[in-house]
Amino acid sequence: MIVFDLQCSARHVFEAWFGSSAAYDEQRARGLLACPICGDAAVTKAVMAPNIPAKGNRATNQSTAPAAVTVAANAPSPKDIKAALQVIAKAQAEMLAQSTWVGRGFADTARAMHDGTVAQAPIHGQTTLAEAKALVEEGVPIAPLPLPIAPPETVN
Repeated sequence: MIVFDLQCSARHVFEAWFGSSAAYDEQRARGLLACPICGDAAVTKAVMAPNIPAKGNRATNQSTAPAAVTVAANAPSPKDIKAALQVIAKAQAEMLAQSTWVGRGFADTARAMHDGTVAQAPIHGQTTLAEAKALVEEGVPIAPLPLPIAPPETVN
């Protein structure tokens, strides 16, 4: 068996296996080859790099070693990430200081505020994922906190 990289006129490259080079030539001449992506029958051999293994008595090429992990040049430094998290934590703490903890009653309280049976006020608390999804589906305006918090009763 022989494998060829083939390419259609739309420049899609794909791999195909043939019994021999002559089998490829015969199938191409009979119009039996088509691009599996777009169906184009104008298929030719694509440029391929041969896969020639190193001799058994030679040292392995360093280029075959796993690539080192690199960091993008524009990636933020750990110091920048820590500073950004501190800004977020400070903003969240200021917001929570002006909000009332309603604990596990969050979904019921938020729903009651939305329905107008309870006065609107900033609240925070706990809810299950299913309860949060139901609130969103009902149009109740809620948002998760960016950083986790410990419930007031668990703070030492």
